[in-house]
Amino acid sequence: MTSTVPPPMRPEPDLPAVIEAMLFASASEPVLMEEIRAGLPECEAEQIEAGIEELERRLDRRGSGLRLERVAGGFRLVTRPEHAERLRSLFRFRNRKRLTPAALEVLAIVAYAQPITAPEIQEIRGTDPAYALRVLLDRRLIRIVGRRRVVGRPILYGTTREFLMHFGLDSLADLPPVEAFGTKVMPSQRRLFPASASDAGEEAVPAEPPAVPATPGPTGRAAPPPA
Repeated sequence: MTSTVPPPMRPEPDLPAVIEAMLFASASEPVLMEEIRAGLPECEAEQIEAGIEELERRLDRRGSGLRLERVAGGFRLVTRPEHAERLRSLFRFRNRKRLTPAALEVLAIVAYAQPITAPEIQEIRGTDPAYALRVLLDRRLIRIVGRRRVVGRPILYGTTREFLMHFGLDSLADLPPVEAFGTKVMPSQRRLFPASASDAGEEAVPAEPPAVPATPGPTGRAAPPPA
């Protein structure tokens, strides 16, 4: 008679550590609760919520330069306000580096059509804007402003005060008309460029449904810089 050795017990995950890793890996946008649950199918919602609260406490206890923020219906890690000035110096240095043509193109689309989602940017460009959006978020030229009230609730992007400073603008009203660059707005894209429709002598397309407002922190990779 042979004895069967039971398989080793799978260790329970360190929930706060796993959640912290998820948030770090998705630094460009908040992680929704349903996304966290998808990554932790063995855990109940109450366990995950407890893990999130414990992560907040751990960050405080160890004096981390990061804090957990609830924004746009999800969670993300952002830097603490007391480090804002040093971070501004870092990003001013980074912003001196030249942007790639692809990043400049995505930035222009966000500036003229904000608030706008990544799928809408892809509709205009024909290519995935994910990498360019990460670069622009890192450089604080764009920020997350909410979520579109459609299926999937995609992230909405807009420009920041740093964008105005970087290009020497007082406000978005100082942007030249998009047609000034010889760019023709296609009929299918007029909903993204409502001003262009009225300039062309046509009735402007009504705006999209309002976004779900975000609550951006004073610092953090995706939040606008303090005034």
